[in-house]
Amino acid sequence: MSISASISEHADRVRANAPLVHCITNYVTVESCANALLAAGASPIMSDEPDDVEDITSICSALVLNIGTLNKQTVAGMKAAGAKAAELGHPIVLDPVGAGASKLRTATACELLDTLPVSIVRGNMSEIKALAGSAATTQGVDVNPADAVSEDSDIAEAAAFARAFAAKTGCVVAITGPIDIVADAKKAYAVHNGTPLQGRITGSGCMLSALSGAYAACADASMLEAALAAVVHMGAAGQKAESRMQASDGTGAFRMYLMDAISLASGEDLAQTADVIEVA
Repeated sequence: MSISASISEHADRVRANAPLVHCITNYVTVESCANALLAAGASPIMSDEPDDVEDITSICSALVLNIGTLNKQTVAGMKAAGAKAAELGHPIVLDPVGAGASKLRTATACELLDTLPVSIVRGNMSEIKALAGSAATTQGVDVNPADAVSEDSDIAEAAAFARAFAAKTGCVVAITGPIDIVADAKKAYAVHNGTPLQGRITGSGCMLSALSGAYAACADASMLEAALAAVVHMGAAGQKAESRMQASDGTGAFRMYLMDAISLASGEDLAQTADVIEVA
């Protein structure tokens, strides 16, 4: 099957199966994540109370852990939900928001990655480098410009790093930025979909991590291709939203158009829009 056909199939499978995704995410973007899942055809449920999360995870098909606004309760909830998801064999998506910016964020993300069978790690290059122990100066929750994969000449090195990280951790890694890199231990893809406007609203990365949970729940045989399809879905939606912008539109309008684009994208649309290359 071609990669475009795989992307189409994964997107259609999410809409057909409407997976219920448990998100323990940050309170800045929780509504955006819920709406992105609904737009893609999945269903969200949000709970971080440690006494509640095991029951919630039990009725879901995937778990998304986002460390954007950590506190003791959410950390305990993530650990309990992660243990239950592992017991049930549910895919787990980790979004290490701001890893490298503080000791707590870095240590928490590393502990979750080390102790849980994480299926997909989705972050920017600075965050992934922080998890890998590489030198990176994380600028808040944004990527350090020096780390971003922004030119075609950066792709080969970034893909080699991503494959090595995936081999070390046993998971798929989606490194998002101007050019996205999605890899497992053996294969890597570069994705040229997306728009800089996605970096000018809060939550685009968190929404992608939530979507990755829905795609992971319907991954079938290939978690790598499921993660790739989620990245293309978000990037293609960003491009569609940008194409609707008028001179009087700002980032508020872009956010609305982005949600519309997520909801309207069919598998066929994504197959036609996907700008993906496999990196040797």
